[in-house]
Amino acid sequence: MQRPTPAWSTPELQTLRAQVTRFFAAEISPHMERWSERGYIDRETWRKAGQLGIALPDIAEEYGGGGGDFRHLAVVLEEGGYVAEAAWGVAVHAIVAQYLAAYASAEQKRRWLPRLTAGEWVGAIAMTEPGAGSDLQGIKTRAIRDGDALVINGQKTFITNGWHAGLVIVVAKTDPSEGAKGISLIVVETEHCAGFRRGRLLEKIGQSAQDTVELVFDDVRVPADHILGGQPGQGFYQLMKQLPYERLIIGVRAVATIERALELTLEYVRSCQAFGKSLFDQQNTRFELAEMATEAKIARTFVDRCVSDLVAGKLDAPTACMSKWWTTDKQCEVIDRCLQLFGGYGYMREYPIARMYEDARVQRIYGGANEIMKEVIARSL
Repeated sequence: MQRPTPAWSTPELQTLRAQVTRFFAAEISPHMERWSERGYIDRETWRKAGQLGIALPDIAEEYGGGGGDFRHLAVVLEEGGYVAEAAWGVAVHAIVAQYLAAYASAEQKRRWLPRLTAGEWVGAIAMTEPGAGSDLQGIKTRAIRDGDALVINGQKTFITNGWHAGLVIVVAKTDPSEGAKGISLIVVETEHCAGFRRGRLLEKIGQSAQDTVELVFDDVRVPADHILGGQPGQGFYQLMKQLPYERLIIGVRAVATIERALELTLEYVRSCQAFGKSLFDQQNTRFELAEMATEAKIARTFVDRCVSDLVAGKLDAPTACMSKWWTTDKQCEVIDRCLQLFGGYGYMREYPIARMYEDARVQRIYGGANEIMKEVIARSL
């Protein structure tokens, strides 16, 4: 199976892809087993990505970024999917940078973005709480004004990049009486930050090399102007405005992983013999692969269109939700069917398809559970 070239690709993006491929081969793939055992990647990996300009390829060059657009980030995400890598939290890092690019002041952008693009800082977003996941209005973290500072108290969980995070965007209530209108996004610089602490590394059923931790904010004081947008109460709107970007990131990764799962399965069934001929020559195998190849092409066509629409400023929230729920559901389904064709070997973790099976499941949960995606779509009908 020939890997498809995205409809949005250009010669420049192909050059970037070759660079990213070399980075994954040299700096990610050889270390996956070690990272999986301890639960987080090397800090130096972020700096190396920053030196190559691929930590934030869609941030403006004036802040040290690659100067590209979402397509450039999509190249990085796809190459991660093709090597079945779920360790480097570049997607969350990119989401954090987008919030800063959209809502931080000019001075704040100059302070924060270069350190993120260089890999000097790792970005995280503290949204989910032990008692509040997809329902953001249920969060209990508070940020109360005290003179020229905000005092943050609360606990966050399931925080990707939390282990290394140098900058965290905290979703908190600045006015609990206002519901969604009382939510704000607040930037916390974690270095030498009194009252901030990282909790335990959380043990997951997949994505074991990607750090996921609890974060605690105990009377953490930050300047009042660290509220993104300059005024309190804009957080819910800001989150809703940026979620299409986040959800398409997940869809892009899902499509690349589907395509890689098919590649691996085709290689296996062509080499494995059963009943005197290769598995590929068995009719059931061929029909399974034909169905999955069709679904992969549908997913690729749809997501490529979404990428082009996002770059053009035309991707609406319901369509982004469609891309997220459908591709991640399909990712889990296709990988499961591929694993079945591997037989018992598919259940062995030494085979990439087994690790892909473990890693895929959470795609249907983070970025908003797929049930929430369907609710957003339904409200637009």
